[in-house]
Amino acid sequence: MPTQLGTTVDLNDAKVIFSSAEYAGNYDADLRLRLMQALQTSLELETLFNLFFDHIQSAVALDGFTYRMDLLDITLQFGKQSIHSCNYRLITQQDYLGELTFYRSRRFPEKDLAVLESLLNVVVFPLRNALMYREAISATLTDPLTGAGNKLALQNTLQREIELAERYSQTMSVLMLDLDKFKHINERYGNPCGDEALKQLVAVIKEEISGSDVVFRQGGEGFIVLLTNSTLAASQHIAERLRDRMVTTKLAHLGQDISTSISVGLSMLHAQDTVKRLLERAAYAMYSAKNDGRNRVKVCQEQAD
Repeated sequence: MPTQLGTTVDLNDAKVIFSSAEYAGNYDADLRLRLMQALQTSLELETLFNLFFDHIQSAVALDGFTYRMDLLDITLQFGKQSIHSCNYRLITQQDYLGELTFYRSRRFPEKDLAVLESLLNVVVFPLRNALMYREAISATLTDPLTGAGNKLALQNTLQREIELAERYSQTMSVLMLDLDKFKHINERYGNPCGDEALKQLVAVIKEEISGSDVVFRQGGEGFIVLLTNSTLAASQHIAERLRDRMVTTKLAHLGQDISTSISVGLSMLHAQDTVKRLLERAAYAMYSAKNDGRNRVKVCQEQAD
């Protein structure tokens, strides 16, 4: 039968409380030193755990492990899951650092659990630094009001995804969305209401797109949705679904239900496209939707050169 072991590892003052004191001192001091040195070479969370996985295998044979940090919406899988597992919640006096679940095909004896727990002591400070670094990078790439990616994130991500799509001959599209009559909402109900309308729009977008798709705030009431590996028909379906959701989702403000809508322009990736050209076509289609009465989706029909 599978085993599932769980415990909270208190890392206060960098001291691990071991589940088995008998084996607590039997870990490999040289391994701890090598692991400590390796973990100091990177602030990238994925790299950190790859190094951890490589080094720990010499002491405890593992099939894989999962790291979860729900507060930051992080789930990382290394290796593969297996029938037996043990789980650790990582806590310091100042921070909750997430959970690690280790997997293997045979049971975990107390000796191996003690070694795992001792090595978690080495991980704590590099992990905390990596999480802080990740949050700092995220803050520089995120719109503080809506939580969507900002212009810098948009430029970097689009360039990377265009290169990947062209390399692997995949389809890709962008939606340019604009909240209709946004100036009217601000003037009639106040700027806080306008802010809520923008946040509601991003919330709706995130609910409707897949995990590989991304939303960015372009500025003001304008947003870009990147749809990776999406055909024209699929992209149109998503755009229409977003448009319909905004019409049916009322904005509650001071006891009033305020109606909102969006105009959407859709542009498919062409061969030899640039970020500028892709966005220009989406903008052309979006303004066409505005001019035709708002609350509609338009596709840029321009062909590739």
